[in-house]
Parts: sequence; structure tokens; C-alpha cells
Amino acid sequence: MAEIKNPNQQGGGSDMKSMLVPMLLIAGVLGGLQFYRSKHTQPLQAPSAQTQTAQQPSAVAPAAPGAAPQTTAQTATVGATQAAPVVTAAAEQTTTIENELYRIEFTNRGAEVKSWILKRYKDNKGVPLDLVHAGAAREFGAPLSLYTYDSGLTAQLRQALYVPSVTGKLTAPQTLSFTYSANGLDVTKTFRFDESYLLHADVVASRDGSPVRALIAWPGGFGDQDQVLDYNGSQLESSSEGKTDHVNFAKVSGGKTLDGPLDYVGVVDQFFGAVFIPDNPQTATAVSLHQTIDVEKLKRSTAITSTTPTGKIATVPIIGTALGDVSGHTQARIYAGPKSYTILHTVSTTGGETLAPIVDFGFFGIVGKPLFFALHFVQEHVASNWGWAIVVFTILINLVLLPLRILSMKSALKMQRLQPQMDAIKARYAKYKVTDPKRADMNAEIMQLQKDNGVNMFGGCIPTLIQLPLLIAMFSMLQKVVELRQAHWFWLHDLTAADPYHILPIVMVVSQFLVQFYMPSPGVDPQQQKMMAFMMPAFSGYMTWNYSSGLALYWCIGNLIMIVQQYVMNQSPLGREMRQIAAKRARRKTQTIQGKR
Repeated sequence: MAEIKNPNQQGGGSDMKSMLVPMLLIAGVLGGLQFYRSKHTQPLQAPSAQTQTAQQPSAVAPAAPGAAPQTTAQTATVGATQAAPVVTAAAEQTTTIENELYRIEFTNRGAEVKSWILKRYKDNKGVPLDLVHAGAAREFGAPLSLYTYDSGLTAQLRQALYVPSVTGKLTAPQTLSFTYSANGLDVTKTFRFDESYLLHADVVASRDGSPVRALIAWPGGFGDQDQVLDYNGSQLESSSEGKTDHVNFAKVSGGKTLDGPLDYVGVVDQFFGAVFIPDNPQTATAVSLHQTIDVEKLKRSTAITSTTPTGKIATVPIIGTALGDVSGHTQARIYAGPKSYTILHTVSTTGGETLAPIVDFGFFGIVGKPLFFALHFVQEHVASNWGWAIVVFTILINLVLLPLRILSMKSALKMQRLQPQMDAIKARYAKYKVTDPKRADMNAEIMQLQKDNGVNMFGGCIPTLIQLPLLIAMFSMLQKVVELRQAHWFWLHDLTAADPYHILPIVMVVSQFLVQFYMPSPGVDPQQQKMMAFMMPAFSGYMTWNYSSGLALYWCIGNLIMIVQQYVMNQSPLGREMRQIAAKRARRKTQTIQGKR
């Protein structure tokens, strides 16, 4: 019987071998394709990195055959084992952003500011003011650089060549971004500009995928600091939950961390400031920066006086600050410009507060602030020139005080009428020593006498008591408002600076002497009166010789008005009676002295 075989088993082992051959061929082809792709295909890049690489082909272009080897940063983008692309620029470049208020020049080295020109303000040479302090920027870093708690990383970030989103000259509103990626470090800095002094910053930094606390910084100083004393006006300004804090330069601790919540934090000098306003106050964090620099180093870029009165080389404080977020992603608005109350009052923080408290009117701010508002009103609606505004404002103040001066004169006359009786009381107690308890009885009798006759012992001092706070408040206010900086009035070119020719101080001394001469001083010892007649002019002359010429103008005009008012009042029946009583008293004292002789 013929043997029956399964046709599926025919060929047995040879058929299995024939099937393995095409399978191996397919595997070989697939493996070859994979190997080919790995050799000739670049890794995928993030969209932003691809965009930046397209704009900067020299940073990532492959080397031509026979050309010199590329740098590590350039060849890393084509390395098969590189996890992330390197994004760096091949050379330093600049980008300029401007609006009607400023012109800011960025460099891609560190993605920081080279110059920050304020178009409406001038320096002492008469050219538009550069807000960047050249000496401080050279030593400690430029504005909008990054600060970290690792000095080596901070230095790396400041030297890195970022890739800008755009170069050349731009007009706000505009957005400018800088990107840097190398050795596991990835940083993106984005700035948005509008028509105001404000700009918005967005900074993200990471290392090997982990967030890095990179704070955006204004390391310190401003371009208007030309003299040693200019640095002593620097302050660190901050606000937390509506509570403001003004820290004098001498009390600023370098490297101290300020934890949130922070409404704002910044550094200011006499007239200008740079303030960071975080988008997320609760997670904001800041660092105070305090450095010192030898003035000799500043002389390369400024005409600053380099020695102290003792002849030693001077060092000046450089105050700065930096703001970040604990998450590593910093978002904040930045105000860089004049400390103008009218402008700062319109800049709101995330919590609804304003930047107005940055203008510190001093201890008498409760008086100085209303005075500034009133002076500003006069300048806007009466006299556009600030010097004439001070003159008009001084006249108005003295007109308001005139009724008080008349009441003071009446009180002085009553005091003069009672003077013989008060002298008699004093004579009865003259035998007692000053420390004797009986002297208290003498003072009680005099006070009762004044009370019975309706005399207020402080009545003659009321105008002085009112004028003194006004004078101190004006002294503080006139030196701190940027509106009076470089304001002209005849020979005065800056009402916040001293009179260069000392004309007003001389007028001040003469007018103050005449005020003491014409002003009646009932009950005051003649020797004391003579002493005051010389001390007050000397004091006022010293104050106006060294400080704000605006203050000297206010004080001089006030004195001249007082002299005219007092002269007119002295010609009135009230004034004539006062002079007659004073003359009788003087004759009586002269006769008494001659009789004793």
C-alpha cells in the first residue's frame, strides 16, 4: 500500500530555513535604516530653540569640509548624545527699545542693560541722563542681570551670550526675549514694554530640569550720582502688606534675603529709583545688595571728587536689590525712572497700593506732603516756573499768617503793659536763689497776673511755632522732589542745589538781621535779644549757604515780606504804643543803672 504523507510537512526543515532567510533580511534592512537615521538626523528641538537657531545660523551651522573645528557650543547641537540643544549666540549684539520717555539698550551678553537713557532729564553736562551707573555696572553687574546664591553661576549667567528674539532698533510697545541653553542650564528672559516707565519681566531658569532661583537684579547705583554725597542719599525701599519701609544705605545688609509677601522692593537715590513689583507678592523673595567701591575706579567714567576732607581716598556705598520667586519663575513689573510723586501715585501694586510712599518727605512729611501739593498746584495754575511758584507760594503763606501776626502783636502789647508789674513781682523774689522753692511762687504770681489780664504768654510765639514746622518741612521737601531738579530761576540753575554765587545766603543774613531788629520782643532780656540778633542771621546764612537754593528763596522772600508787614504794623497805633512803652522801659533801666553807679 502506498504511503500517505501530509503535504504541509513536505520539505520539513528545509522549508523552515527558507522562511528564516527573508525574516533576517527584513531585520537587517530595518536595523540599517535605524542606524542610518541615527547618523544623519538631528534630535528634535523645542519650538523656541528652533526659532532662535534659525535667526542665528552661525551659532549652530555645521562646519564646512576642510574648515577649522567648531567650538563646543556649536558642535554640541549635532552631537548624537546631547539631550538638549545648545542655544547661544556667536557674538555680542545689541537691541534698542525706546518710547517717548526712555531709550534702553540691551546687550545679549548676560541679556542685561548697557544704557537706560531718560529723555526728559539731563545730567550735569546737559545731555540726556543715563540711568545706568557705569562704574557699578562694570564692577557688580548691569541692570536686569541675574543674581543667584551661587557666585559662580551668577558670573556664568552674566557672561553668557543669549540669543535675542530680535535685534536692531525697536519702538514700544514691543516684546524682547533672550534665550540661553548650555551644559544643562536653560534660561529665558522676556521683557514687555509699553508707553510708560514700566516694563514687565518674565524670567525662567533651570539646571538639568530643576528650577534655579535666579533673581532679576538692579545691582546698584544711578547715573546721576556725580558727587560722594550723592551716594549717601541711597535707600532700600520695600513694602509688605501695605507697610512701607525706608532703609538708609548705612543699614542695608548685603546678601540679606527678604521673604514675601512683598508688594514691591527697590533701590532709590535722591531723585530716581528702580522698583520691582512682583506679580505674585506671596511667593516673592528679594535680596538686598550692599557693596562699596573706590572712587578712583569711578573716575574712569565720572568726574567725581576722589578724596575726603582728610585727604584719604574715598569709598562710596553701592546699594542694589534683586527680586525673584521661590518657584524659580519670576514675573514682575519694573519701574525705572524719576521719583515723581504724581507719576508714582498712578503706579499700583498687585495688592492695590501705589509707589507714592517711595517719595519720602522726611520726619515732617505730614506737613511736607501738603506743602508739595500746594506748591505743585501753584506751579500748574499760577506760575509755570518753579522759582516764581515758590515766590507766589511764600506770599500766600504769609498772607494766611498775617492775622496771626496781628494777634501776636496785640498779645505782645498786653505783655508790655504788664511788664512793670511783672518786674515788681520779680524784684520781691530776687533775694531767693533760682533753686529755692519760693521761685515757684513767683512764677505762679506772674502766671495769675497774665491770666487776670487776658494775656497768653505763648501768644507772641504762635506765628513762630507755625512757621518753624513749615520751614523744616520745606527744607526736607525741596531737596527730594525731582520736579525742582535743574529747575531754573534767574541765576539759579537747580533749585535743589545751593546757590552757586551765594547771593541768596547774603540776602538771607541781612534780612534776618532786619527781622530781629524790627520784631518787638517784650519780656525778653536785652542781652538775649542782642545775642539772637546775631545768632539767627548766622544760622540762617549757614543753612542757605550749603543747602537747597529753593529753600533760600522761600526763606528770603518770607523775611522780606515780614519786614514790610512789621514796618507797616509798627506805624499803626498799636505799633506806636508798643514803641513808646519799650522806650520808657529802656529809659527807666538806664536811669536805674546810672543811679547805682
